[in-house]
Amino acid sequence: QVQLVESGGGSVQDGGSLRLSCTFSSDRDIPYCMGWFRQAPGKEREGVAVIYTFGEMTRYADSAKGRFTISQDNAKNTIYLQMDKLKPEDTAMYYCAAADGYVCYSPSWWTMADYKHWGQGTQVTVSS
Repeated sequence: QVQLVESGGGSVQDGGSLRLSCTFSSDRDIPYCMGWFRQAPGKEREGVAVIYTFGEMTRYADSAKGRFTISQDNAKNTIYLQMDKLKPEDTAMYYCAAADGYVCYSPSWWTMADYKHWGQGTQVTVSS
């Protein structure tokens, strides 16, 4: 069983920054592919970024490229999402998720059904 706990959400103004954290624990294997998703009110959940935890390969949604950075600290069993130049349209609940390693290399890495484990989410609100 893999458990994921997010933290770091909050309220910032347009152009501000936040860093989200996701700490994972497992009674078996460490997740190979971990990612961040978000869901805004009235919208579908969408992929933001993923990281292959045993090689640090990363992938980003177009909306995140150049502004967000996903990283990891294996010693702390934690992944991060550094979000800079935040915009009001980034307002959403952000979720951490874990999947088998091949998912990170899939052309459709954002497919939610491939992620077996999810955190409870942390709210990010960006005001104009």
